[in-house]
Amino acid sequence: MNNKQLAKIHTLWDELADFDAGHSEEALTYLMAGLCELARAWNITWIGAVRLDTFFPDDPAKGWRPRVIRHLHPAPPLDAAAREQADKLERGDLDETTLRNLDGAGVFRANRLRDLVGPEWFESPYYRVYFQGVGTEDAVWVASPVNQDTESWFGILRGPDQPPFTEAERDELAYALRSLKWFHRQLMLSHGLLAAVTQLTPAERRVLHLLLTGLSERLVAEQLERSYHTTHDWVTSIYRKFGVNNRAALMALWLGQAH
Repeated sequence: MNNKQLAKIHTLWDELADFDAGHSEEALTYLMAGLCELARAWNITWIGAVRLDTFFPDDPAKGWRPRVIRHLHPAPPLDAAAREQADKLERGDLDETTLRNLDGAGVFRANRLRDLVGPEWFESPYYRVYFQGVGTEDAVWVASPVNQDTESWFGILRGPDQPPFTEAERDELAYALRSLKWFHRQLMLSHGLLAAVTQLTPAERRVLHLLLTGLSERLVAEQLERSYHTTHDWVTSIYRKFGVNNRAALMALWLGQAH
């Protein structure tokens, strides 16, 4: 990485830190615009992803679902393509690039398309429809775990008039985003996504997943074969970790709704 690119990244970090928590949307736009300039890309996509209990056996996505999707330069074709891909994921119909990216869930990672798939993939209908069809020829995906159940993903996209990403350019983008865990956490929380400040214990995670199915605390206790008192203590701890006071607020956080 040359000194000019390094200086750009450090300036981006400094200026991003000047945004307060109440202006996360503006901060996100600023970061995406900075990454776009840094990478000489045509667009940037941000995805806030959460891990749910799987909805069906052998879920290839292992419970991971996109809950918020933002584009630096939104357009109806991009929005439609994103919705279609999200619908496919809900049905367990995943593209190879998504599967390969999810294989690394829980670890910071940055991949070009060609890091994930072979040359034959670039002849596939998926690539023609969901990449070339919306003006993208190449991409780098950078995934930043916030905790064990949430990840912040940035897709940096180049069009047909731009060269494919090099390994060095991929590594520059990884460097730019890796040191921003504080921002990824703030971003997830501000968009109403589930991102606990303190990691849940295994027992709390089991309770949380049952709570999100709508079961009462007593039924959760029966499912786990634990006392109501112990279960209630876990529920109280979960609420405290997510900064909520009741089930409705917890559900609102999970579903990305205002509460």
